[in-house]
Amino acid sequence: MTIRLYDTSARQIRDFTPLTAGCVSIYLCGATVQAAPHIGHIRSYLNFDVMRRWFAHRGYDVTFIRNVTDIDDKIIAKAAEQGRPWWSIGYENELAFNSGYDALGCLRPTYEPRATGHVPEMIEMMRGLIERGHAYESEGNVYFDVKSFPGYLSLSRQELDNIRQPESTGETGKRDPRDFAMWKSAKPGEPSWETPWGRGRPGWHLECSAMAHKYLGQAFDIHGGGLDLIFPHHENEIAQAQAFGDEFARYWVHNAWVTMSGEKMSKSLGNSVLVSEMVKQWRPIVLRYYLGTPHYRSMIEYSEEALREAESAFARIEGFYQRVIEKAGGPVEPAREVPPAFAEAMDDDLGVPQALAIVHTTVRQGNSALAADDKDAAIARLSEVRAMLGVLGLDPLDPHWDGGNGSDRGEELHGAVDTLVRLVLEQRESARGRKDWATADAIRDQLQQSGLVIEDSPTGPRWTLGPR
Repeated sequence: MTIRLYDTSARQIRDFTPLTAGCVSIYLCGATVQAAPHIGHIRSYLNFDVMRRWFAHRGYDVTFIRNVTDIDDKIIAKAAEQGRPWWSIGYENELAFNSGYDALGCLRPTYEPRATGHVPEMIEMMRGLIERGHAYESEGNVYFDVKSFPGYLSLSRQELDNIRQPESTGETGKRDPRDFAMWKSAKPGEPSWETPWGRGRPGWHLECSAMAHKYLGQAFDIHGGGLDLIFPHHENEIAQAQAFGDEFARYWVHNAWVTMSGEKMSKSLGNSVLVSEMVKQWRPIVLRYYLGTPHYRSMIEYSEEALREAESAFARIEGFYQRVIEKAGGPVEPAREVPPAFAEAMDDDLGVPQALAIVHTTVRQGNSALAADDKDAAIARLSEVRAMLGVLGLDPLDPHWDGGNGSDRGEELHGAVDTLVRLVLEQRESARGRKDWATADAIRDQLQQSGLVIEDSPTGPRWTLGPR
């Protein structure tokens, strides 16, 4: 058993060897909580949720850290714009992110540290970097001296002469414009904390270096995040941590974006699709299927058509579940192990598309077994499918999904609809009993026009939601 991952720093797929046998440590750059999440934000955590689940399935004890950046230029700007405290902006959107993660079935992280709770660790790191000659104070700011660190830009493989740090407010007194801020001096009306260099607030890059050190130590296995974070964020994280004396991350794994009309989904571009709106239109388990089944390094071009295709594909899986459970007369437990071909795909850089093909092949085999009235084979195939979808967080029988949308209210709604549909189906059965075929067909057609699919089975009629 060897899991292989594409390591951005090496520009190739590498065999994964954990730092500690039987354990995997992962740090994922979490949300900057200046606004509610769009589906591009959620895609990142979904990809790493699948990674985490696969390592756990393979028997590893996984420690998963996902931070919250709750202090940032954008949060402060939003607070001023809306006339609200900065912390209320951050907390409101942190709750929105967690609601989105939960709705789409993501496991909670082992720890979820907030930046504002780790200022002492940041001060310690800055003090160490200044003592080692890698950082300096100027006008109440603390900057990292990029020329002092020979390994700078090893991740993005850029030339130092060709880069510039993104513009940011209040960064004055730099020795070199390419130096980046670890600490920003206090400005009137802005939040600030006391340090040996005066009051101020942390820079974005310092937060993650300090929190990764706090929770995972001097070295850990995997650092994850979106492609857009490679420079400057991850590059600057590496510089701070390694100049401080940490080995830091041993593998760098980056997920691709969700795009719209070829552009990265972003609030600043006005092309984002909020998770809170999407879950009103689509079942969360379908959204998870749509966002979580493409390969993590592949771009997803958002479209309603692609979502409808995902809905139809998942409906075929759910129909198979329903038919086998009826045949079995009760629940079917997931297998202890996934099929070898599924495991081979997942071990190869989390090849979810190839693994999902195994799922659909197994569903087809199960349907063939049902058609041949081979009950035992059908049950065995469903058991395998449940094991595979459990790894992907897509098992419809997982208690999280509660009738299809992950909430108690959704289960109540599904139950109410089921009661109404069954009353109509009883009327259809009465018509069939009277041999009133015209009325029976008319009822069936009306239900289908309402978006329901009606199937006659040996145990009576059953209904499912049809594709949009």
